[in-house]
Amino acid sequence: MSGSVFRYGAWRDGPDPLAPPYDVRAAVDAMGERVLAGDSLRDALRDLIRRGPQDGRGLDDLRARAQRLRRDALRRGNLDGAVTRARQMLDQALAAERDALAARDDDDARFAEAQLDSLPRSVSQAVSELSEYRWASDEARGIYQQILDGLRQEVVAQRFAGMKQALQNGDMAEVSAMVSDLNDLLGKHARGEDTDDAFRDFMDKHGRFFPDNPRTVDELIDSLARQAAAAERLMRSLSPQQREELQNLMAQALGDGPLASRLAELTDNLRSLRPNLNWGRGERMRGPADLGYGDAASALGEIADLDEVIDQLGQEHPGATLDDVDVEAVERQLGRGAADDVRRLRELERELRRQGWVQRDTEGLTLSPKALRRLGHTALARIFQDIAGGKRGEHDMRDAGAAGDLIGSSRRWEFGDDQPLDVVRTIGNAVRRRAASRDLKTLPVRLEPDDFEVAETERRASAAVALCVDLSYSMYADGRWGPMKQTALALSHLVATKYPQDSLQIIGFGLHAQTLGQGELAAIEPTVEKGTNLQHALLLAGRHLRRHPGAEPVVLVVTDGEPTAHLEEDGEAIFWWPPLPETVRATVREVDQLTRYGATLNVFMLGEDPGLQRFIGKVAERNGGRVFSPDAEELGRYVIDDYVRARRGRR
Repeated sequence: MSGSVFRYGAWRDGPDPLAPPYDVRAAVDAMGERVLAGDSLRDALRDLIRRGPQDGRGLDDLRARAQRLRRDALRRGNLDGAVTRARQMLDQALAAERDALAARDDDDARFAEAQLDSLPRSVSQAVSELSEYRWASDEARGIYQQILDGLRQEVVAQRFAGMKQALQNGDMAEVSAMVSDLNDLLGKHARGEDTDDAFRDFMDKHGRFFPDNPRTVDELIDSLARQAAAAERLMRSLSPQQREELQNLMAQALGDGPLASRLAELTDNLRSLRPNLNWGRGERMRGPADLGYGDAASALGEIADLDEVIDQLGQEHPGATLDDVDVEAVERQLGRGAADDVRRLRELERELRRQGWVQRDTEGLTLSPKALRRLGHTALARIFQDIAGGKRGEHDMRDAGAAGDLIGSSRRWEFGDDQPLDVVRTIGNAVRRRAASRDLKTLPVRLEPDDFEVAETERRASAAVALCVDLSYSMYADGRWGPMKQTALALSHLVATKYPQDSLQIIGFGLHAQTLGQGELAAIEPTVEKGTNLQHALLLAGRHLRRHPGAEPVVLVVTDGEPTAHLEEDGEAIFWWPPLPETVRATVREVDQLTRYGATLNVFMLGEDPGLQRFIGKVAERNGGRVFSPDAEELGRYVIDDYVRARRGRR
């Protein structure tokens, strides 16, 4: 159409619908980079969700926005505005009354002035004493009545949003009847009775008072309990004097009828049904405005909702998931864009799980075996870029043994060969030989020694590998934690992919030693526990080697400190620095056990600790192993290269 006008601008209604799908593989690689740098696996996983696919749009950003809104709400005004407003209105009423009395010269006027002069300073007490006072000024009487009527309307309207019309008509009996029916309904629900029919009857009768139109009794309880908790928090937020003033004013405003007691009963019912709400915590609010009862309770209710959202977005409790976040509450407090961000983060987490990159346990998300394999591949590629491209690292051995993998080629049989015969090629050789001799008699085929061929095989030497890595706090403090993790993960991946016939066991040692799987290694975090129990690590290494008696024994040790702990006979670990003679003797005893078994102990010594250098030098003399002193950044290359050499028996 010729008269049409089109305007173009940035998309503002949620996430960009044309944005490409998020690359979860890139997310896994980003987490892997952090783990290989020494960060905690759980921290890396958690930060992915907290930062989100794009920086500034994750849970941390949403939580910061909620905290800013909470601070703004705390500066909205003073909570004792109801008492302050009552005092102002009382002063206006008294001023109008005094003006009316000053125009009269009778004794009754002077007596009334004396009554006004003797009123207590307390607003609630003054209002109470004026309940029987005969006002001379109609204006003053109206202002005084508005003090109680206004407060009564605010109290009831704060609890029941749809009561405005009934309050304006002054029909407090209808309000009281509704609260009585509500208490009966909640009592049945608390006793576990079936309340479906009772709830429908209640809503048919009083549904106009609940504009949010709750669909179940639980939704009704949730809504009312939040309002009641906000009112309770208001009382807790006032000073004792302010609280007493407001309670007395409310008691006078609600009168001597059954409404006050029924409201108190309703509060008790709601508290017992929703005890997890914040009923007793007060807040210190300040601001230029004096908030009335309804506005103050509303502000505190908003703060309570923000506190709940902040807690959900924090994801601090064990087993927390994004499914714990109430998206509707986020949308109410932070807007639709924030709710869309939460939905997008949920989709990211679900996609990570759907594609098999992460899995959930009792403590939260953790990397799956698939992701750990990718992490090990990344570590190995970082250490040895040419492992996949060349022969380095293969070190195959060919021999005449029958055991091994067929490689598709064959050769002439020689005396002493025990490899399997290549039957097809052997018979083919005999047929071709008969044909070349022009012998027309082709059957039967007679075999001669030169006809035989054997199938070639390759046999790769199997190895039992024990990698002992130091987990003491000094490894983390001196920046060696990341290279240690990277090295162990790379070696684990190399063994799994290039040498599946080998058996690798990773042993971490601090005050005690423990065997570590690939997932445990990726997730392990440093502790401040003191102790370098190399003796326990070598003990576990020896057990691993003896479980594979036919394999080449390979023991590799990565450490940055001399042994300072050992196991006693009762299994308790003893730590002392400088090292005790008992610790040194226990560690050397394990070295000798490995030496007698035929295992060579190669040590990768990080740092320049003189005590470690002396100890490792003596170990090398006793065992015949080698000692390396690489920089932390070069640790992976040294360990991988030495493993490949050691498993071939090249010591």
